[in-house]
Amino acid sequence: MAAFRASSLLYFQDSSSSSFFSANYSRGVCKATISPPVFQPTPLSFPKLQNRELVEKLDMGSGFKIPTFTDAAADRHSNSNSASCLDPVVATKLYTIMEAVADRVEMHRNIGEQRDNWNHLLLTSLNAITLGAATMAGLAAAATTGAPIMALKMSSTLLYLAATGMSAVMSKLQPSQLAEEQRNAARLFKQLHCQLQSKLSLGNVNINQVDEATEKVLALDRAYPLPLLGSMIEKFPTTVEPATWWPQKRSMHKLIKQARTKCSGNGWSRTLEDEMREIVGVLKREDQQEYLRLSQKALQINKILAVSGPLLTLLGAFGSAFVGSCSGAWPVLLGVVAGSMASVVNTMEHGGQVGMVFEMYRSNAGFFKLMEETVESNINLRDVQKRENGEVFEMKVALQLGRSLLELRQLAASGEELGELASKLF
Repeated sequence: MAAFRASSLLYFQDSSSSSFFSANYSRGVCKATISPPVFQPTPLSFPKLQNRELVEKLDMGSGFKIPTFTDAAADRHSNSNSASCLDPVVATKLYTIMEAVADRVEMHRNIGEQRDNWNHLLLTSLNAITLGAATMAGLAAAATTGAPIMALKMSSTLLYLAATGMSAVMSKLQPSQLAEEQRNAARLFKQLHCQLQSKLSLGNVNINQVDEATEKVLALDRAYPLPLLGSMIEKFPTTVEPATWWPQKRSMHKLIKQARTKCSGNGWSRTLEDEMREIVGVLKREDQQEYLRLSQKALQINKILAVSGPLLTLLGAFGSAFVGSCSGAWPVLLGVVAGSMASVVNTMEHGGQVGMVFEMYRSNAGFFKLMEETVESNINLRDVQKRENGEVFEMKVALQLGRSLLELRQLAASGEELGELASKLF
């Protein structure tokens, strides 16, 4: 390019050094005509570039690929295929379900906070009423005239009766357990919302996933109802069962017994199947049984406290009613001591949130039951390609149990010998 500029400059100087102006003298007038330089185009020769070799050198040297028409057409084709995988009707249905799930998350969260406030406010009011009644019973015994004794006796008896009713209602409803149910429901609905969002981001959705998501929403509605009357969960069941918030799979997959043929592909192997079966065995023997046992203990303690609270306030009302009417100190002792003990019992039951502890243990047992069913539904499918990817599934199980992959494999190798719980989270 520099040689081309130099040759052009030399040519311009040579042409300008010639007779640039020509003068014609006629009639005493000097006329000048400007004759511009005439350029003679000369052919320029460039070195021939080997296009294919240059492109290959650029590709190998810098890693940059020059886009061609074929590549652009291929990109448009792949984008059209990925867009066509997402059915607009199915996507609209899933987005509708996601909106309903998001609304339920907010609903259960608000109601959970409300019921937790109920527990604190009712407990504070109940203890204030009970202690006030016990104080009035003691003052009635210390009074000398008849009018103050009668007023204090009637006030103490009425307060004890009101405390008995409040204690019975709280023991029946268990506000701390209701708040825990709503917290679990909000967490599980939020988890379902994240799962649907992940499926939509991947772009591969179908009508079966819409039906499955709808069943999960309805199962959660049945497991954690909002109304208090009619569909409320039984607070004192005769037998403790794990909480169930997922749809029961009737005939969605054809389950078989342990296949003896070698299974491989989609991240699965015979070793991984045996490992998952051992994990299921540990979950059944250790984790689920342990949390069912703890749930049973919490339920028994809650039953004792739920009966003792109203009974003590009722005894306090009976004792305060006979203060000054019967000889002896037993009415006063009964009216004061029973009220004090009732405050202690109510604080232990509702302040200690024994109902919430029972629901937490029951939910943990349900979590392990869900893990067992999920693992069994995967390893019992004959077609390996229909299962969830084995490597991803193993990592998910390890994270749900709070273990690394190495710890999970060690647990599967010596589960019975270790004698420990599979989960390190709870």
